Amino acid sequence: MSTITQVPMLHAQSLQRDPRIAAAKSLILQAVQEHQSAIVSVRPPRPELESESQRILDEFGALRGGALFYPYLSSGLGNGPFVELIDGSVKLDFITGIGVHGYGHSHPEIVAAGIDAAISDTVMQGNLQQDVASYEFSKMLVSLARESGSAIEHCFISSSGAMANENALKLAFQKNYPADRVIAFEHCFAGRTLVLSQLTDKAAYRQGLPPTIEVDYVPFFDQTDPAGSTRRAVERLREHLHRYPGRHANLWLEMIQGEGGYHVGDRDFFRQLCEIAREHGLAVIVDEVQSFGRTTRPFAFQHFELDDLVDIVTIGKISQACATLFTAAYKPKPGLISQTFTGSTWSIVAGQRIIQNLVDRGNFGPDGHNVRLHRHFAAGLEEIAQRRPGTIQGPYGLGGMVVFTPFDGSADKAKDLTMRMFHAGLMSFVAGANPTRVRFLMPLACTTFDHIDLALQIIDQCLADVQAET
Repeated sequence: MSTITQVPMLHAQSLQRDPRIAAAKSLILQAVQEHQSAIVSVRPPRPELESESQRILDEFGALRGGALFYPYLSSGLGNGPFVELIDGSVKLDFITGIGVHGYGHSHPEIVAAGIDAAISDTVMQGNLQQDVASYEFSKMLVSLARESGSAIEHCFISSSGAMANENALKLAFQKNYPADRVIAFEHCFAGRTLVLSQLTDKAAYRQGLPPTIEVDYVPFFDQTDPAGSTRRAVERLREHLHRYPGRHANLWLEMIQGEGGYHVGDRDFFRQLCEIAREHGLAVIVDEVQSFGRTTRPFAFQHFELDDLVDIVTIGKISQACATLFTAAYKPKPGLISQTFTGSTWSIVAGQRIIQNLVDRGNFGPDGHNVRLHRHFAAGLEEIAQRRPGTIQGPYGLGGMVVFTPFDGSADKAKDLTMRMFHAGLMSFVAGANPTRVRFLMPLACTTFDHIDLALQIIDQCLADVQAET
């Protein structure tokens, strides 16, 4: 006669299932929803709060050694794409911390994740001490990465996109030692650490910094000349490989150039470069810190059908916790990558729920919510461009990444327009140079066509104001 042995529940499981926790969570969520219910559209500052708000902004700028780009300090509450500031104004947030707050403000799922994280035993997780959330998050990411044929097997969680990218470079350099050079695209952005500032193709970001690595650049894809730009990139890649035989550790791919202006690549363009890189033993690294979760697939390399060619991929921003994913061939030797902080418990729990919910709610696919949002926004911008000739070029981008070039594409004109839109209630940001563009990263879980229509109204009015002044 067999008996069934029941394993006693862990104390943490008992706490999580305690009805008092459920009741408290319900009350907190109810309170948040009641208080955020009035935050439903843009609103100007409250006059009685402006003076104190400016004082705090000035003092904060002095403390951090430089003023904020926008006079933006959140009150700590929002509602979907809307966020309340300490001056009482409400903004339509279509830049979301450059893609970080991609699930919107005060979303109940994220609030609930924060409550669950708050009753966990530690604030941060890291090298020596992690909990089951890190395992679940890593397993989810690897599973998603492998769903269409990728050989990725491993995932290392990081506290920032820059650290994820640093780890990717270290994996490639160690595996391909003594190779000491990198090949990347012109106008790419990888981060601002000592190494990544050398990889990033912008001289201002490495002014006064010592050189760390050698980078050779190839031109990016040109949508107006697909065949020609592909030929030029292939020729340049072969030139670098011939000039420095055996010296390149990896090919660094930013397939939708974020800081560079939301230039979008092409499947055949990438495949030709990746195949050449593979022939010469280079690691193919894909930087998806900004693009992850915003195309037709969870990973942009899947959107471009590069599953069989990618060795290492980095993600961040909308995932809250960042990560470096890699194949078995790039598994590091002990001690190469290790972090005291891999991320806060809240960021790891929230990241898992955000990604799963984007999958479950239909954001991905050729006609998924990401694509539908882009189409609606792009159609509205095209209508403005036709009605106001000379004000907008574009729009460009892909999925949850939308951008246009305002007026002559000068940095001054682009920054002026973003500031006008901010004060009118719409948050955006600049990207690229020559031309400088205005970009948007909508919160993908809560943006509706009505929100996009409101954004278009503000854009149209600000463009009209500039035209009236010239």
